[in-house]
Amino acid sequence: MKLYLDLCVYNRPFDYQGQERVALETWAFIYLLEQIEKGRHVLAYSEALVYENNKNTDVVRKVRIASYFEMAKEFIRLEETDFERAKDLRALGFTDMDALHIASAEKGGIDFFITCDDRIVTLYKKETPSIKVKIMNLLEFVNMEVK
Repeated sequence: MKLYLDLCVYNRPFDYQGQERVALETWAFIYLLEQIEKGRHVLAYSEALVYENNKNTDVVRKVRIASYFEMAKEFIRLEETDFERAKDLRALGFTDMDALHIASAEKGGIDFFITCDDRIVTLYKKETPSIKVKIMNLLEFVNMEVK
C-alpha cells in the first residue's frame, strides 16, 4: 500500500507524551516507520509537506522530520492543476494546507492518507464521494493493520 502521512503524524513524537492518545499515536507512527522500512508499505511525500515542515521554527524538529521524508520512495511535485484541486477541497471546508496535502495524495495515487487530525477525518466522512483518496486516523489505520 502507498501511504501519505500528514505532517501532524510526523510531529507526534515531539508532542507532549503525557496524554494517552498522543503517546499511542507516537507508538503507531513508530510502528508505521518500521513497516515502511520492511517494505510492507511505500511512503510518499510532497512539496506541500516540505513547505509546511520548512515553516517550523524548531530546527531540531524540522531536521528530524525531514529525515523521515528520506524513507519515501515517491515525491509528489505540485502543479497548477493541484492548486485548482486544492481550491475545490477548500470549498468543502478543508484548510489551505490540508487541501494541498489531500490534492497531493490524490495526484500520487495514494491508497491511504493518514492523519491525527480529527477534523480532516470528520470532513472526509461527510465528503467521501468527492475525495479520491481514503483518509484515515493513524490509530484506526494501525488497528486495521494488526488485526
